[in-house]
Amino acid sequence: MTDTMRAIEITKPGGPEVLQVAERPVPEAKHGQVVIKVAYAGVNRPDALQRAGKYAPPPTASDLPGLEASGEVVSVGAGVSDLNVGDQVCALLPGGGYAEFVATPAAHCLRVPKGMGMREAACLPETFFTVWSNVFMRGGLKAGERFLVHGGSSGIGTTAIQLAHAFGARVFATAGTDAKCTACVGLGAEAAINYRDTDFVDVLKAEGGADLVLDMVGGDYIPRNLKALAEDGRLVQIAFLQGPSVEVNFATLMTRRLTMTGSTLRPQSDLAKARIAQELREAVWPLLDAGRVAPVMDSEYAFEDASDAHARMESSGHIGKIVLRIGA
Repeated sequence: MTDTMRAIEITKPGGPEVLQVAERPVPEAKHGQVVIKVAYAGVNRPDALQRAGKYAPPPTASDLPGLEASGEVVSVGAGVSDLNVGDQVCALLPGGGYAEFVATPAAHCLRVPKGMGMREAACLPETFFTVWSNVFMRGGLKAGERFLVHGGSSGIGTTAIQLAHAFGARVFATAGTDAKCTACVGLGAEAAINYRDTDFVDVLKAEGGADLVLDMVGGDYIPRNLKALAEDGRLVQIAFLQGPSVEVNFATLMTRRLTMTGSTLRPQSDLAKARIAQELREAVWPLLDAGRVAPVMDSEYAFEDASDAHARMESSGHIGKIVLRIGA
């Protein structure tokens, strides 16, 4: 293994054009870590926020973007007993995925599902960790409940629809075009709502209200989500694309016994992420092995075209996941 590698750096806060190819030292596997030779890296909205200077990485994380990747283990640190050099994995990363090699805790690695290639496997960790921890662990979704996910055609949305449907929930989704709505229904949504011409509050109220809402929009969606909830309903917030500040009448929470919660994945402890990984191994990986759930792929970009990948994501024209081809 060489001492240096190619990586995509954020040269300064700004638009997609600030992403540039650079040379970096190859990371070393510390205690409990492995180093992965990256085949593909997933492109996610937090990468774009970091590039724009709006989402600083944790102090101990790489300054390089990239929160998920697939590849081959090439180095194993002390204290690691369940992974070996040569294993093919996908992994949740603290950062650094836009590079030829990346280090990450071994406990955050998951084997590549049966019959799945590296390209698809790179799209699993960030979205599946996020959806499982927020919809099932935090949100407590159960079979038969009504579940509403906003941004149904995004990587998070397409994953949430499939998992909620697979575990027996009634799924509703919002999206911004008829084509995206059709894609959501094809993945298992009972109804997909084009938010440009239909009010999701009216649709959910007519069904008895949502037991759980997963929202990444924020802004004026927050009070509307509360109106769309059933009695004892739960709202889980994972992002604020329209801003985090809004006026809410909290008397609604008391009188209708609602719960508001939320989380971000990246700042959580290594142990917390390891627990999510273990639940995914047990509950979700069998579904992936059986082909009952699969990542929805939008597009693939060459390593040198990371700026184009970010532009594609920020256009909001994509359906599903975007990947960078790094060492495949």
